[in-house]
Amino acid sequence: MSRVRVLVVVLAGGRGSRLGPLTTGRAKPSLPVGGTYRLIDIALSNATHSGLADVWVLQQYEPHLLAEHLAGGRPWDLDRTRGGFRILAPFEGPPEDGFASGNADALIRNWPVIDAFAPDVLLVCSADHLLTLDLRTVIATHLDAAADATVVTTVMPPGTDVSRYLVVQAADGRVRAVDYKPDRPSGRCVGTEVFAYRPDVLAEQLRDLHRDGELGDYGERLLPRLVAGGVVAEVRHDGHWRDLGTPTAYLDGQLELLRDRPPLRLDDPDWPILTSMPVRGPALVRRTASLDRAALSPGAVVAGVVVNSVLGPGVVVERGAEVRHSVLMDDVVVRSGATVARSVIAEGSVVGRRARLGAVNAVRPVLVGSHRRIAADTELGPGTEIEPRRPRDLIRRSR
Repeated sequence: MSRVRVLVVVLAGGRGSRLGPLTTGRAKPSLPVGGTYRLIDIALSNATHSGLADVWVLQQYEPHLLAEHLAGGRPWDLDRTRGGFRILAPFEGPPEDGFASGNADALIRNWPVIDAFAPDVLLVCSADHLLTLDLRTVIATHLDAAADATVVTTVMPPGTDVSRYLVVQAADGRVRAVDYKPDRPSGRCVGTEVFAYRPDVLAEQLRDLHRDGELGDYGERLLPRLVAGGVVAEVRHDGHWRDLGTPTAYLDGQLELLRDRPPLRLDDPDWPILTSMPVRGPALVRRTASLDRAALSPGAVVAGVVVNSVLGPGVVVERGAEVRHSVLMDDVVVRSGATVARSVIAEGSVVGRRARLGAVNAVRPVLVGSHRRIAADTELGPGTEIEPRRPRDLIRRSR
């Protein structure tokens, strides 16, 4: 294994448009998760703990806040004199090409630098999922199977709508068929967006697809071609995996971590999620506070009621305020008498006195963009979305 040259490419250029105001002004992988982490921390931590030193992050949409958080790879011990961490910045190709339109398209646009690295295995993963995975297992399976590609799969819980995923049919460690975002899925086995590729085969397929037309995402054309004409191996992930790409998934995926027996621990001592989030003082709990399954980040101050919620750094919940089944990002303030339920509130926003947001039994959460002020006595029903007032403030505040 030590002789195998592995390059990890983390795809972090997605716009995350389904998350509405939460991703206005920033790439989805820079979204906070679990209070003190960001989504991209998970992919980078997996690479670090797997002993993989060459990790490149491919950016496109609103890269500024994400690039600052990455801090040159230092939090993940990837800042090395030779090799190590690298950012593949967004760029525009020939005038007729514009920017990348999908992850397969993004790869071929950056193929000259990937090819110059000359990897034996190209490991490609998404930066917006909850997943802890030893990538060495993926690489070993890929090499042992002499595969053109290897797909990491997982079986979703009964009742899950899998029509927005890559649905995979596999047997005996080999992928037999894939169906990208099918209207009528066959089974609950889906791709986790972690792939290993044989670089020469991948390059050939990408060039052919590029000649034929738009490449798009892997599942649309690339993987069906590889399955039809080559060997595609499967690695079944039996642990926890969640795609946080919708408002409900982003909220519920974090609230799941508050259970008495959480499906995944971000602070697992054997596999800790590493981050470059700024250091703050300890959280403060006032004597008037009432807490039940509350994750309090450093700098938070709680004098009200917090139930089954994640509070980011510097969040303030005043006396008489209630926060239930919600995620509040950095420096949100909930004034006295306000109630917040099934809501996601972005950085720096203020909920005025006696305002009422969401409902505890709602399916669709309230989404409030960064640095908004919700006036006193305002009522926002389930599913309400409020865009940030000044998205670029996210960048200024991070400095």
